[in-house]
Parts: sequence; C-alpha cells; structure tokens
Amino acid sequence: REMRSVIVAYSGGVDSAFLATIAHDVLRFKALAVTANSPSLPPSELEDAVELAQQLGLNHRVIETSEIENPNYVANDSRRCFFCKNELYIHLRNLSAQQGFAWVTNGTNTDDLGDFRPGLDAAKEYGVRSPLVEAALAKEEIRILSKERGLPVWDKPSQACLASRIPYGTPVSVEALTRISQAEEFLRSLGLKQLRVRHHNTIARIELEPEDLALLVQHDVRKQVVERLGSLGYAYVTLDLAGFRSGSMNQV
Repeated sequence: REMRSVIVAYSGGVDSAFLATIAHDVLRFKALAVTANSPSLPPSELEDAVELAQQLGLNHRVIETSEIENPNYVANDSRRCFFCKNELYIHLRNLSAQQGFAWVTNGTNTDDLGDFRPGLDAAKEYGVRSPLVEAALAKEEIRILSKERGLPVWDKPSQACLASRIPYGTPVSVEALTRISQAEEFLRSLGLKQLRVRHHNTIARIELEPEDLALLVQHDVRKQVVERLGSLGYAYVTLDLAGFRSGSMNQV
C-alpha cells in the first residue's frame, strides 16, 4: 500500500505469483505483473504463467527480452545472471516510467540471500524492491501462505532459467537452450517434477530427487530417455547420483 503502484517481475513461480496476488489485492489496477519471454524461458513455463495470471485475474503483460544478444551474457562467466537481470530491469524500468508505476519489484525471498546470485546486484543497481525480503518471508512460509490463499502453484518446484544448466565458460546459445528445454519437457512427461538436465555439450547430466532415481533405471524408461535425449543431440546420457540440488553449477 505504501508503494502506491508497482510492476511485479512475474515468472509464474510460487514467489512471484504470491507477490503479484498480494499486489493485485492491495493495489488492483495499479499493480502490473510482467513476464519476460526469451529463449532462456521454457515455452511451457510461459504458457503456465499466462494461464495462471488469467486464472488469478492479474493485470498481466508479456514482454520480449534479448539477453542472448549481449556478448557478456553469451560468454557465460560467473556473472551471467547479472547481465540477464540487467536486461530485464532495463525493460521494467522503462515500462514503469512510460506507464507511471512508482516501483519495480521482484519475488526474491530471504532464502535467496544466502546463495550466489549476481542478479541481486542488478536489482540493487536499478532500485528494484523485494517486498518478500522486506516482510522477512522465507520460501517455506511463502508456500504455506500461498496454500492458505488457494494458489495452485503453492507446491510448484523451484525453477531457474535454462542458462543455469550450462557450465560457466561454455557459451550460451539458442540451440543449447532449446535442447535443454526439450529434454526437460520429455522427462516431465514421464511424471518427474523436480529435475534439471545439466548441459555438458554432448553429455546430458540428469539431476532428480533421490526418490525418483529408481524410475529412470527401469529398463523401458531408461531406453526411452536415452533414445529421446540422443535424438536431441546428446551422445551420452548420465544420471547424477548426488540427485537434484539447486545451483549445483556453482560448486566449481
């Protein structure tokens, strides 16, 4: 209420959906949820975000971003996320100025503050506010509050941009992002939810929740996965025995 009018960087995940819902409840038409579409966003995620916004009655807009045209982003060093968010916040700042919104906000929560996230530096540079951090809300609390409000994404697995599947130092390309997206989409069609396909050129390293590891080594399923990912260009398909862990590329 104190912010008067806001743009919410909205991906359709639990954090941004909760924030956009609260902003809509409090500010109505003075809150605008904005989703950035680019090759680093899986097409299914964009579809889900649009559908959810309609379901929740949000004031919603999709914009196009072109971080893939920035050589600093493509180079994929440890600051890649900064250049990606820099592109996003430039667009959102310009949109807020054109449309007369007082603030740009994001769905960062207190749990995000302990990880390596250069994108937070970009948010700081552009004066982007994080209301969930200001309210001292952690991920689990946001899930509980979202469930109480009946938000269908309250238990949605955490997502990250497709470029986070590519090791630092390996250039980001539309071809690689598309291959990763299609591989993960196929695995989800098998009923898997929390997963990552880490892209090591000709090697696909699949991360799953420990309880899901057994599914992929069943003969028929294993054969399907190898054939499908092979058709996408992966010569070797591997299963990471450490299982899913967010930000695993930061280990090195």
